Amino acid sequence: MIFRLPLDASSNDLWQILTGHRAIFAYAVILLIALIALMLLFIIRYAKDAEAKEKERKLTAEKRRFSRLCELDDGAGKEGAEQFEECDNLSQLCERFRDFAASRMGLYYDIGVIRAFVSSLAVGRLIIMQGISGTGKTSLAYAFGKFIGNDTAIMPVQPSWKDKTDMIGYYNEFTGNFTETELLYVLYRANMSGGVYIIVLDEMNIARVEYYFAEFLSVLELPDLSARKIEIVSDVRANDPKLFDDGKLTVPDNVWFVGTANNDDSTLSISDKVYDRSSVIELQSRARPFAAKNAEPLRVSADGLKELFSSAALAFPVSEDLKNKIERIDACMSKRLQITFGNRIMRQTLGFIPVYRACGGSEYEALDLILCKKVLRKLESLNPVYVAAEAEGMIGDIRSVFGDGAMPACTAYLRKYVKI
Repeated sequence: MIFRLPLDASSNDLWQILTGHRAIFAYAVILLIALIALMLLFIIRYAKDAEAKEKERKLTAEKRRFSRLCELDDGAGKEGAEQFEECDNLSQLCERFRDFAASRMGLYYDIGVIRAFVSSLAVGRLIIMQGISGTGKTSLAYAFGKFIGNDTAIMPVQPSWKDKTDMIGYYNEFTGNFTETELLYVLYRANMSGGVYIIVLDEMNIARVEYYFAEFLSVLELPDLSARKIEIVSDVRANDPKLFDDGKLTVPDNVWFVGTANNDDSTLSISDKVYDRSSVIELQSRARPFAAKNAEPLRVSADGLKELFSSAALAFPVSEDLKNKIERIDACMSKRLQITFGNRIMRQTLGFIPVYRACGGSEYEALDLILCKKVLRKLESLNPVYVAAEAEGMIGDIRSVFGDGAMPACTAYLRKYVKI
């Protein structure tokens, strides 16, 4: 506001003008003081917020976001050296496990299933046990964990699983903690131990296996064990678990995954990518109860088990006669049905047969399982009418190469198409 005074204004007039507007000046002073006070309050509040954030940052940096894994680090070495037992041969191991499951747990399995399970451990890190519900798929892996003195971890797969975070957990920004799953905990324990660790993905095909298990499938295929690492977190903190390497954790060579798969309307089909990288065991009925010896557990180490596998490869190499027959039947399947063993399945076959024989089975029994569950299974993706037209001829080829009755599982599988 501009005050204009007349040229002839006296001092009294000036005083009247000033005193008449003193309320305006008072308000201006009060407003100025208020603004200064607000600015001071803002500065003080900003300083306090900055101090609180700094304290929170320091507390977060000091806080262990992996509480369970760090507890394992704290207890490392306090339990003393692990004690393992030696096993003379795989046949003894299979018989003892079968008796243990029956006598101690009331679980009965055909010896052929036990042999297939143990032999599958020798050729890969993923075993798929499929069949109708209630045949003992999950309980077999559970019983084996009890038998070796190292409880099996069972992870129920959820329909919403889409990536590896559903398996290993994720970092929670709100709590500052990493949600540690049982699978992550077992993987970390396995890195600190020489024991055998079994992880069950229960009802694995209730979600897309090739989605949530994709990174594990790739890592488990790597021949270099030091390269088998899964990224857990993208950043690194000083108080993270000691076994982390740049936020990654090794998937050790003493861990096996067992996926159970039901075949019903609630499940999804498993892709060839998954089947090719796994061993397949099918359970269609429960074994009948039998009289079993009272068997004790056998705490075997992973190295001890692998030594038994290596010994089996030396003691029971695949015969040249059988290799020739495999080539012949492979040529027949390729010509008639456009399916073949492939390099990966061939390697698994040559590794599976010696161990299966060491477990007490025969060459033909082992090949029958591999050929049926790994190769002929590929027919499911073909036109059934086309397969039916060639099935009888394929049965004749099998009989010609191996002899009558030599491949019962393969013959029975192809018979299903003959009836179409």
